[in-house]
Amino acid sequence: MGCGSCSTGGCAPAGCKSNGSCLTNGCSKLDVYDWLSHMDMPSNYKPFNIIEIKFKGSRKEFFLNIENLYLEAGELVAVETTTGGYDIGHVSLTGELVRMQLKKRNVRTEDVAKKIYRKATPADVEKWKLAKEAEFETMHKARVLAKELGLAMKLSDVDYQGDKTKATFFYTAGGRVDFRELIKRMAETFHIRIEMRQIGMRQEASRLGGIGSCGRELCCSTWLTDFKTVSTSAARYQNLSLNTLKLAGQCGKLKCCLNYELDTYMDALKDIPNNVDRLETVIGTVRHQKTDIFKKLMWFSYPNDDNWIPLEISRVKEIQQLNKEGIKPDYLKEETAEADKPVTAKVLDYENVVGQDSLTRLDHKRGGNGKNNNRNNRNKSKPGQQNQAKPSNALVDGNKTPDKPAAPENRAVNPNRNNNRRPNNNRNNRPKPTE
Repeated sequence: MGCGSCSTGGCAPAGCKSNGSCLTNGCSKLDVYDWLSHMDMPSNYKPFNIIEIKFKGSRKEFFLNIENLYLEAGELVAVETTTGGYDIGHVSLTGELVRMQLKKRNVRTEDVAKKIYRKATPADVEKWKLAKEAEFETMHKARVLAKELGLAMKLSDVDYQGDKTKATFFYTAGGRVDFRELIKRMAETFHIRIEMRQIGMRQEASRLGGIGSCGRELCCSTWLTDFKTVSTSAARYQNLSLNTLKLAGQCGKLKCCLNYELDTYMDALKDIPNNVDRLETVIGTVRHQKTDIFKKLMWFSYPNDDNWIPLEISRVKEIQQLNKEGIKPDYLKEETAEADKPVTAKVLDYENVVGQDSLTRLDHKRGGNGKNNNRNNRNKSKPGQQNQAKPSNALVDGNKTPDKPAAPENRAVNPNRNNNRRPNNNRNNRPKPTE
């Protein structure tokens, strides 16, 4: 069971002892680490009076701390809204880091007008919890109303205001939707003010969350704050298969992670020559098959030949320049690329003294009263078997006859052994009765 006061609806991991206000280890979405918290400020330092507040989903806004309240990350506060009333949110950032966030988002200090009212009281928290608990039922009823009206829209999420006087519905649609009748019916059903806000597929996935194909939680629902354009050219530069099922995420769009390594591939592609689909040689034309961007190797093959010839980038550029001058090099198989060079044994720069690198170091025989003595004794042959000669085939008068086994040696009689044996009761050995 998660924390009860989490703004994302109780998504804290099991065992959270901070009741949702720790903002660590995934307890809240889009966590922020204050790396200036341990630094001592000057004596005449005046704290920055703008606080960043986080609400449900990835919504973050800036508010003025006019009352100069001492706030820490994770605290619940009551803030001003544009439509009247108040809302409840978590403090996500304070101090000089807020100044840096304003600069990053291109927000001027003069544009921040909404203010913080107070720290959330127990009555505010109780009312806010009731509002969050009513969101699921409200979403279900709203979807039923939209289906009855036949609207081509999908209601994905609803966010109640902290004072439970307003509800914001988030929906996705392919085009323009006339939802005036829907707002009228929802206002009559829920007795609150209704606001409809259209979002994209990626924003919907960010609000709903989920597990990606990598096995981890979606980037857009954990740390990604903005969505950049992703095109299929990013997949082409990385030599990925243009398979829609593999390149698309849960939102149905191209995965945002395609842009993560794109800059590295673009830097590596600067050394790769262009327009090298084919090269001319004395024997014939070779066609380009594959390129290893980071190893700087390109593979070519002759027609009707399954063997691919690896060439270094420098050699490919050299052949390309020769072809422009009308010169054709020899057969490319006679050239040795970096991948075809023999692998030399790696010389270690240390000496193995204790023998710990040997895979059979535990298989050595142990002396004394070790446990391996019993195993070695089992493998020893019996005394009678040591004197027996192995049968062999020899030619005697042109026929193969097995050699006779060697006669056993005379054994010493044990004096303690009982030599009185039981007489043989065989019927043939019994004495015949005399007449």
